[in-house]
Amino acid sequence: MSNQPRNNPVKTRNLPMPIDVNQVYGLSEQSWKVLTDVTFPTAKTPEAIMMALDYCKARKLDIFKKPVHVVPMWSAALGRNVETVWPSIMEIQTTASRTGLWAGMDRPVWGPDVTRTFTGRYKDDNEQWQESSVTVTFPEWVAVTVYRIVGGKRCAFTEEVYWQEAYSTAGGKNSQVPTAMWIKRPKGQLAKCGKAASLRAAFPEECGYAAEEMDGKSIDDMNDSSVINGTASRIDEADVIDDAIVGSVEPPRVIDLSMIPPKVQKAVSELVRRTALAGAWKAAYDYANNKFKGLDLTYAIAELDKASASAKAASTKGDVNHQPIDASGMPPASDPASEALNKARETLGSARQS
Repeated sequence: MSNQPRNNPVKTRNLPMPIDVNQVYGLSEQSWKVLTDVTFPTAKTPEAIMMALDYCKARKLDIFKKPVHVVPMWSAALGRNVETVWPSIMEIQTTASRTGLWAGMDRPVWGPDVTRTFTGRYKDDNEQWQESSVTVTFPEWVAVTVYRIVGGKRCAFTEEVYWQEAYSTAGGKNSQVPTAMWIKRPKGQLAKCGKAASLRAAFPEECGYAAEEMDGKSIDDMNDSSVINGTASRIDEADVIDDAIVGSVEPPRVIDLSMIPPKVQKAVSELVRRTALAGAWKAAYDYANNKFKGLDLTYAIAELDKASASAKAASTKGDVNHQPIDASGMPPASDPASEALNKARETLGSARQS
């Protein structure tokens, strides 16, 4: 008898609301209930929803439109799925649209149908192994064409994605059984992966991987330690000064430090230390945006936010004369960012001296 793996949401939701939800994000208990019961019904921990909130805040997105998904990924070290947060295909399309250069997308082109029976084990919602055998008919591949304006011309970017290379497994890297969604919507899920691949080809700097591509994958195989792909906006130094004066500095973002590699934490700590000595906050934000990506960038921006706010608050308590900025105190930037970074230092240095 055939058993299909099911990733159904638990019937009883009892995710406690962390105090930071109200203090940092200004959400009520009713809004939290909507997030746990409607927006992210499969999330198993409050921390997963907090990561989604942090991402949406950094990207200025409405979390109730579900621009990100809580995605289970297999951890060989733990022997179970762990919760991560990835942008949805809608969020990736939003990112492309924000560039002002996205010029449309063609309908998917499908390869021939293939029928295959998958047999193996998967872990259910109670983390118990179950045997399964399921037959799925799916398109062998899909090709999606995305258009971008390049040099004033509408250029096409087409990528092919193969179903058996893209589908999500229900039992980790050693399982071949598809997840319930890939069994139910074999074409729909592949279409999303095709869109994401073509959007990355057209917008390689702006777009990353989609949740639909990561669901059921192994976290141990990820070369990039970032859990979230995205960007964080640099704050205006004047805004930090105003906030410090009125005593309404924004609370720090909630970030799970276990998701930040130690080498990144060390690099950010050194960046903050040198920036505090030099006073070159805008240059530091430029450097961070060029150096880090994803959750690493969110962490770096949050640390700079806290340090810059503390520095400005301290400066208002005493009449401290600003000294000229020592540009050598900043860490070296990569070649593509050097010119912009040096210009920012010079501009800020002139402002300090005037």
